[in-house]
Amino acid sequence: MKEALDRLVERLDGLAPATALVLGSGLGGLVDQVEDPVRISYVELPGFPRSGVTGHAGEVVAGHFAGTPVLMLSGRAHYYEHGNAAAMRPALEVLAGLGISQLILTNAAGSVDPDMGPGSIMLITDHINFSGSNPLIGEPSDRRFVGLTGAYDAGLRAAIETAAKATATTLHKGVYMWFSGPCFETPAEIRMARVMGANAVGMSTVPEVILARFLGLRVAACSVITNLAAGMTGAELSHQETKDMAPIGGARLATILQRVFQDGLPERKVPA
Repeated sequence: MKEALDRLVERLDGLAPATALVLGSGLGGLVDQVEDPVRISYVELPGFPRSGVTGHAGEVVAGHFAGTPVLMLSGRAHYYEHGNAAAMRPALEVLAGLGISQLILTNAAGSVDPDMGPGSIMLITDHINFSGSNPLIGEPSDRRFVGLTGAYDAGLRAAIETAAKATATTLHKGVYMWFSGPCFETPAEIRMARVMGANAVGMSTVPEVILARFLGLRVAACSVITNLAAGMTGAELSHQETKDMAPIGGARLATILQRVFQDGLPERKVPA
């Protein structure tokens, strides 16, 4: 961690962002809107993940976004790539070491709600961990008993909702269910997810939320809906569909995030 942190500090040359974003599948285009970007490959940073998934560039991009200092992680590691739910822990520890206090996570997800179709944006209000794993398994300290009642920060969520209204961008809200992947869910699993209260399903994000809260970071997360989930249309699902649709919804999410950063993120939590 120290070596990666020292390299980032050197490359950032005084830039001190308080907010970081993790960009999901097909959402890497957001880095093109960073002004005066500093790009650092994960390969240069010991402990950072080596994602083997297309649509994940694997680089840190830092600079200014809508006039605000920001650091973006373009790409993440997934549990299904190696069976390690804590694969993103070193990277998030480095972010915390840099002084990052707020983390905004994005992902591509399947919709369980027929009224929330491809291209939609969903603000995650809560999650269901259906993977059977947890990134804090093996953590020896009592810090592993992380409370998740307020995992998704009310103040950050309010800022995102306000930005969506200001830009006339439709923003859904709902619960994200984490499946381990890498195969897509079955129609029966989607029916179960709906009964359990999920609005969208995916293969990421939840481990990072848990790790971020463990590290004391405030968290918000948004899903870009790329497809209706298994059994809802009769068509088979594919990762190509994810890659094709993510940039469409990603452009809408970018509009919201630009306004969030333009208006300024809240410094402290506000009531839900």
